[in-house]
Amino acid sequence: MPARDRRAIVNLMTEWILKRGEEGLTALELMRRRLPAAPPAYLKQLLRKGRIRRGEEPLQSESIVRQGDLLQLPNSRRLQELLTSCRAEHPVEILYENRGFLAVFKPSGLAVHRGTGHETDHLLGRVRALMDGRREPFGVAPAHRLDAPTSGPVLFGKGRKSTAALGQLFMAGGVEKTYLALVAGTLEGRGLLSSPVPARGKWKAAETGYRCLAADGEFSLLELSLHSGRTHQIRRQLADGGHPLAGDRRYGGPRPSGLRRLFLHCLSLAFIDPFEGERCVIATALPAELERFLASRNLHLPQDPAVKN
Repeated sequence: MPARDRRAIVNLMTEWILKRGEEGLTALELMRRRLPAAPPAYLKQLLRKGRIRRGEEPLQSESIVRQGDLLQLPNSRRLQELLTSCRAEHPVEILYENRGFLAVFKPSGLAVHRGTGHETDHLLGRVRALMDGRREPFGVAPAHRLDAPTSGPVLFGKGRKSTAALGQLFMAGGVEKTYLALVAGTLEGRGLLSSPVPARGKWKAAETGYRCLAADGEFSLLELSLHSGRTHQIRRQLADGGHPLAGDRRYGGPRPSGLRRLFLHCLSLAFIDPFEGERCVIATALPAELERFLASRNLHLPQDPAVKN
C-alpha cells in the first residue's frame, strides 16, 4: 500500500498512548478498563477482527501491552459513541470482569451505597447506569463495601446468585484483603492488632496484621492485612493503639498540609473465583494524590511485589 494511503487510514483512527500502570495488561483487559460502557462481546469482536493495532501489528485479546505503546482504534460511529460515554461526568473504571462479577475502582469520597450525603451519586448507581447503557439482562449489586473515604476495588455480582456467592465468600473469610495506610507516629516491624471493635451494638473480636514499609519519625507507612471484616476496623484499631490514620477526622488523625483525604487504600483482593475455580487477584495502584504526598515527605514504597504499583 502506498505510504500516502497508509497515512490517510491512520488519520481516520483514534489513537491511545499507554500510560503508567497499564503495562502488563492484555489488550482485552485494557479495552475493558478504558471502555467500560462497551459490551465485552463487542471488544472481543474488534480484537478478533484485527481492528486494534500497535503499528502494523493487529492485537489479539491476550496480547500484552507495554507502557508507551501507541494503539490505533477504528474511527467507527459506535466506538466514538462509547468513547464519548466514557468521558461522561461519572465514569466507571472496571478493573476486571468475567461472566460472574466485575471489579470496579472506587475513588475516595464516593460511597458504595446510597446514604446521607450520597443520595444522588454513589458507586452502585454509577455501575447500574453503566450496565443499563450496555442493556445487560441482569442486575448488579456490591458483594462488600469500602468506607466512603477509602479507595480501592469493589466486587459487584452479576445477578442475585452471583452476588450471593461472592457475599458468602467474604463471610467465610475467603478473600485476602491488603491495604496501604499512613499512620501517626512510629510503628516498626510486623505485628497484629487484636483489639475488639463495636459492631451492631456489640463489641466483637477483630484482627489486623501490619508490616511497616517506611517511616520518617512523624508517620509510618503500613501494609495491612485484614483477618476479619468489621466496619471501620482499621481506623478504629489504629486510633485505639495511638496511631490514627493521616487525614482521619473521625478518629482524631493528623491532617498534614497537602493531604486532602484519608490515607487508606485497598491495594488488592485475592480469592478463588467461585465461578471459574481459579485464583484471582484484583490489584490497584496507589492513587496519584497519595503517591504525591508520600513523595513530598520522601517516603517510598519498597520494591516488593506485594505492594508494587
